[in-house]
Amino acid sequence: MSEETNNAHLIEDLRAQADNAAALMKTLSNTARLMILCQLVEGERSVAELEKNLDTKQPNVSQQLARLRMEGHVQARRDGRTIFYSLADERVASVIHNLHATFCPSRVSQSN
Repeated sequence: MSEETNNAHLIEDLRAQADNAAALMKTLSNTARLMILCQLVEGERSVAELEKNLDTKQPNVSQQLARLRMEGHVQARRDGRTIFYSLADERVASVIHNLHATFCPSRVSQSN
């Protein structure tokens, strides 16, 4: 493979990764979605738990969870009539852990 071809592939890969990072940042720019992900970084939560912890209505939580699922950031598990959500992507978990540690340091130290 020529150096020029190799460089073209590197640039293509870099652009794809930058697109992925930009898409995640766009997702995180929504306060409701960010708050949900911050809850899930602490562990699996039901929709009812998220609704209570975030002091918001079920339709709003469900709408945001649907988007997060569609983007592959969270996964769902059903137990009877209850649906539990957790983080699905380790890259997202890493970013949220870092944001959580930076902006919620007292909560991080409480959970350790």
